[in-house]
Amino acid sequence: MSVEYKITLVTSVTRTSFMGKRESLTAKRNRIQEILLRLERAYPDAKVGLDFTTPLELLIATILSAQCTDERVNTVTPDLFRKYKLAHDYYSVPREELEHDIHSTGFYRNKARNIQLCCEQLVERHNGNVPMTIEELTALAGVGRKTANCVLSNCFNIPGITVDTHVTRLSNLLGLVHETDPVKIEFALMNLLDKQHWNTFNHAMITHGRRTCVARRPRCGSCPVLDLCPSVILP
Repeated sequence: MSVEYKITLVTSVTRTSFMGKRESLTAKRNRIQEILLRLERAYPDAKVGLDFTTPLELLIATILSAQCTDERVNTVTPDLFRKYKLAHDYYSVPREELEHDIHSTGFYRNKARNIQLCCEQLVERHNGNVPMTIEELTALAGVGRKTANCVLSNCFNIPGITVDTHVTRLSNLLGLVHETDPVKIEFALMNLLDKQHWNTFNHAMITHGRRTCVARRPRCGSCPVLDLCPSVILP
């Protein structure tokens, strides 16, 4: 099947189903595959927005990114990662010192507490290394499924869907889910996409949310999935 024919087929299915009251599971799977294909073409440079060089660095950066932009976190982490190189380094300093170092990321007291507890657990349970299963990661202080999937997918190439605010918002706007609970969204999307596409889907959707389907003013006129979206806003 040619790419051109596939696009025509999916668009045809879309117009007769997802704009209506019901969309079959097969039709929705076809549509999300086409969405991903187009987003990959539109954003070939899509990647995780946090700067890191090791799994520990990404784990810390992702904890810091809660209620904070990746851009802000990336201004804090260069100095932070030079100062704290091992898990032991984070929990061996006074809490107030770590709070000062991450202050500008917001909610710094809670984040400092979670980082220190998490790093202490890493040393006690995993010899200071970041584990490679979602069960072990989510057992750490301050680590939910979003953080765990982010680390697993970007550091170990283990498939996982990272449901952040962009993925939550876009998945609902595109009519792929009708949920606000991140875990329910994660499992719903897992059911729609083959596992080998999960990591790519993360990067494509998040990049689309930052560059085109922005929260306050979505640029629907330049959207590469315009005809596949039931929430189009045009002048």
